[in-house]
Amino acid sequence: MKRLFFLLPDEPSCRVLTRDLEVQGVPQSHIHVLGSLAHPLKELPEATVWETTELAHGIRLGLGLGGVSGLLGGLLAVSFPPAGLVLGGGALLVTTAAGAGLGVLVSALLGSQEHNRQLDTFERAIDEGQLLMILDIPKRDEEAIRQLIRGRHPEARIGSVDRTASSAQGDGLK
Repeated sequence: MKRLFFLLPDEPSCRVLTRDLEVQGVPQSHIHVLGSLAHPLKELPEATVWETTELAHGIRLGLGLGGVSGLLGGLLAVSFPPAGLVLGGGALLVTTAAGAGLGVLVSALLGSQEHNRQLDTFERAIDEGQLLMILDIPKRDEEAIRQLIRGRHPEARIGSVDRTASSAQGDGLK
């Protein structure tokens, strides 16, 4: 999946482009619009906590780190069991799952409070009244969607992020 970012000048143009994208086959659940508090979005698919915070990144990080920590704790418990207890493979499974669960919980709580750094580039324009549209599309559809956007808004600078990696690319968005 690719995530595309671009700015639109106002709500009517955003509404027209949203309809065009839906006709092109982009589901509304893959279209996210972010605007300032001074410019409420009417009938547009608003960006959620998944797009505006580091929640997803926090969950992935917590799952990995918590799982590894739980596994190491389980290995220690099996290697050096408390007095009189015999622990086996089940203890490793339980401590790994518990560590992963706790890691996800803590990291999700922290990640949901941290804003998405990919949106920093657009902060000033959003404050000035422009709308940021975020699209999640299959890689195979990227060029067709870019052409559609450029056809409606040739001034748009389209940035993209590969959802499987953290590398950002774009038309001068760095």
